[in-house]
Amino acid sequence: MYGNSAGPPPSRGAATVITLRVLYAAAGFLTCGLLACVPLFRVAVLRGRWYDWTAAWVSLPLSIACLAVVGSLPETDHRTDAALAAALLLGAAATAHFLVLDIRLHAAPRAFTGHPRPPVHAPVTGPHQGPAHPAGFHPPHPAAPHPYAPPPPYHPAPAPLDQVRAELDELSDYLRRHEGRDGRPEGGR
Repeated sequence: MYGNSAGPPPSRGAATVITLRVLYAAAGFLTCGLLACVPLFRVAVLRGRWYDWTAAWVSLPLSIACLAVVGSLPETDHRTDAALAAALLLGAAATAHFLVLDIRLHAAPRAFTGHPRPPVHAPVTGPHQGPAHPAGFHPPHPAAPHPYAPPPPYHPAPAPLDQVRAELDELSDYLRRHEGRDGRPEGGR
């Protein structure tokens, strides 16, 4: 009666994206660089490039080594200050790198991948139509580009009030057509 009111599939809300962004960024910086690998692993998962994976794996032992130096040497040693500074810089750099790339990836429009069309096979010709191809052989066809077809625009179902109004208008027209000549409804009521 009201048509298809199903909207487009739900996507991650802006609040969820921002919350995840804050949690990943906080993991790198607020742990004094110990978990600097967390935002870097997230970048590696999102982009899948080898140097992102390398940076994530190298940051893990580097941050552990820096904090091990801080914990094993006395506070008065200058190497403690250098190691703590390196751990904090690693955490800050990992957080900044994650935020820049995550914002870029979420701002970029995503290409529609869709399902590829099945390949078109040429029919095997018989002896009356020409030479036959060996069994299972199909001549190669150049792949036609699969154009992106945007989904049809979403038109919500009419509001119930508008539909009731339209039905009442139809009922009024029906009653006017069937009124008697003396102005009263037919049937003498």
